[in-house]
This record gives sequence, structure tokens and C-alpha cells, in this order.
Amino acid sequence: MHTNNNLITLGVCIVNWNSGNLLLSCLLSMQNCDFSGFKLERVVIVDNASHDDSILQINSNQLNLPLLIIHNNENLGFAKACNMGASFLDTDYILFLNPDVELKKKSLKIPLKFLEKPENSNIAVVGVQTRKKNGYINKTCTELPSLFQFAVTSLGLDKIFPKKIRSHFLTNWGHNSTKEVPHVIGAFYLIRNNVFNLLNGFDERFFVYLEDLDLSLRIKQAGYKLMFLSDTYIYHKEGGCSKQAKSKRLFYALQSKKLYAFKHFGYCGGILISFLILFIEPFSRLSYALYRRSLSEIGFIFKAYYLLWYDLLHITLKKRK
Repeated sequence: MHTNNNLITLGVCIVNWNSGNLLLSCLLSMQNCDFSGFKLERVVIVDNASHDDSILQINSNQLNLPLLIIHNNENLGFAKACNMGASFLDTDYILFLNPDVELKKKSLKIPLKFLEKPENSNIAVVGVQTRKKNGYINKTCTELPSLFQFAVTSLGLDKIFPKKIRSHFLTNWGHNSTKEVPHVIGAFYLIRNNVFNLLNGFDERFFVYLEDLDLSLRIKQAGYKLMFLSDTYIYHKEGGCSKQAKSKRLFYALQSKKLYAFKHFGYCGGILISFLILFIEPFSRLSYALYRRSLSEIGFIFKAYYLLWYDLLHITLKKRK
């Protein structure tokens, strides 16, 4: 896919849902990146039926970027919107980027240069360091979740014994060195386009959450590697969009957890995790919320489980017809 002047090509896909001024900030930061050594061919923004002014803001600003905006009439979910955006990108690499990310000058150049090295041809995905405004380095890379880890979090044992039960986040490593990792944060997920197409992109059954972990697992199963680079960074305002609807966020997270379990842990593993999610986890979550005396958290837990049980009842009745 290299162009005639041998420049590698990059396409960026951003899924937007009511991100406010974060989207404009993201694009402004991209505009200030160092583009030497590659061509930014297209930036696709897939808007999942936002009802704020996030798209109006970028339309009213003259950005020096090759923008393409896709307007969906309904929220199709993150995975499906990513695949939709990727279908418009015939580039060497695709960067899946969250709108709550701000790029730095070399956030694109350094990882692309790394991937182009002949010795790195087996590396399919690269992530970079994420920092907070105060310079704090976020520990974002994770292990791929196991059946045991899913069960432990549903039981709430990770909160009862935080020092004895290891988090799936790689917290024992300061993220201040470059290394191979099982998974990089989906907020900045730079992937070879041919690998993305080989694996048929994101699994669209994941509405949101765990779709990136699922893809990372399939990448490793296909014999490729994922790398974390520490020599450049981004600023990531975590949960910039999803924190707007905490009950729905929890609902979708639980749905994705069940789907991931059935897909990767087998039927028995899926049944076990589903049982824990439906009958044990609500009580472990409520107990922890009571311990913290968080009435708002109790409220959105009840709302999330109402949505979960309503959805399960709807699916059951639909299958009987």
C-alpha cells in the first residue's frame, strides 16, 4: 500500500459519542503532530448519533486534516463503528483513537517508524505511554483476562484482598520502558491494516468494552505480537465519553464480560461467569458501595442490573416465539 514516493500511509478512526469539546481538542492536537516520514491519508470520524455539539464544533473550525465524517442515525456500538470507519481506510496502518486523547508531536511518527523496521514485521499492534496532565504515567497495559480473574472480580475478592489478588493490569511495571505486552489500551491502538482485515476486525457482538481485548487475544493466537512504546506518549482523559451514563456503562461491561467468557472459556466457563454476574456480582457490588457509603453508586448498580435482567427476559421471550 506504499505510495509512489515510498511514504507509508496512516488512517485514523475515531468513534464519537457526545464527546463535547474533547473531539475538537483531539483533532487540534493531531494537527500539530510531526508527519514527516508518512502520509496521513484520512481521518474518519464515525458519529454514533451524538446529540451534543461535538460534530458542530469541528465543522465550525477550519482544520487542516483530511476529515471524513460518518453520521449514524443510532448508536451502533463501538466495535461496529470502528469496523465501519476502517472500511474507508485503505492504508498501511490504522490508528483507533479515542476522542478523549490528546496527541503529542511525535505520538504518530515514533510508533510508525518502529513498526516499519524489518525486524518488527511480526509486531501487529503498538501502543504508547499515556500520561495525566501532571505527568503521572498511567499503567494501562494488561494481561489477557482468565476465567479465574473474571470469577474473582464477580465475587468481589479483588476488593476484599487487593494485596493478595493481582490485578490484570500490569501494575508491577512502571510503563517507563518499551516491552512486549499481551494488550495495549484501546484508546490508542495502532494496527497493521492487513492484520486487522485478516482477523475480520472487531467482533461486533461486543457493543462496547472488551472488543479490544478480544482482538488482542486473536492477534496473539494468529502468531503476532503487541508492543508498548515508552519513548513517546499521549494524554488520555479516561472515560471522557462513557462516564456520562454510568448505569449503561456497567450494563454493557457485564454483557461484554459474558460474551467474552462464552467465546474464550467455552460453554461451561460462560455458564459459570453468567451465573456469577447475574446472582453473585450484584450483591458484591452493592456491598462494596455500601461500605463506601456511595448512594449514587448504589443507584446506578440497580439501574444496570435492571437493564441486564430486562435484556435477558427480552431475549428469552423472543426465543420462545
